[in-house]
Amino acid sequence: MMIDMKPEVQINTNYYKVEDLRSLAENTFVLTLPKSRFKFVAGQHISLSIQGDYQSREYSIYSAEEGDNLEVLVKEVDGGYFSPKLKHLKKGEMVEVHGPFGKFGLDEKRLDSHKHVFIASGTGIAPFHSMVKSYPELDYEVIHGVRYASEAYEKDTYENKRFTICASRDENADFKGRLTEYLKKAEFSENTCFYLCGNSDMIFDAMEILKDKGFDRENVTVEVYF
Repeated sequence: MMIDMKPEVQINTNYYKVEDLRSLAENTFVLTLPKSRFKFVAGQHISLSIQGDYQSREYSIYSAEEGDNLEVLVKEVDGGYFSPKLKHLKKGEMVEVHGPFGKFGLDEKRLDSHKHVFIASGTGIAPFHSMVKSYPELDYEVIHGVRYASEAYEKDTYENKRFTICASRDENADFKGRLTEYLKKAEFSENTCFYLCGNSDMIFDAMEILKDKGFDRENVTVEVYF
């Protein structure tokens, strides 16, 4: 369920030169572009294409609303067509940005009254990175499900006590096992809002777990990646 918390930002098409590609983990990187006059709400996504290429892909915005740059988090897909091309872009090459799109974002009515729990699998953490960077005073918790602890992208961005790594294949994590296994054991206060982003299996399972804990759809906002 999406919460319409702000008016839609005007959708534009912009052409930008690549400023940087920052590697975070094996096959995962941040594409950095100039921000210019690009306006968006933390949680929204863009459609990105390479100049001269007919294909495009959607990516959640990784950077803060008032940040110096526009950034997206990208995982290179083995055998994929588009993400390998992004990974091999050079500084100064052109990309085309459409957007922003979507209504996934913080529940403004509960911004100060509730704790905001961000539940992500893999690169689904991207919109939550944007939210935390955009609202530094936010009362939040991040629960990030990955295979290996090294895939907890830029974990130093978050306060240590507010960030939990759940790694299904790694003992060197806060919790050894799947994110959903952690959720079953976790306790949350009544005044909590939940935000889910990642693969559909995780999201559906997490919603059932939260429902069993007494949190209905009004307390949960969802963005499905695949």
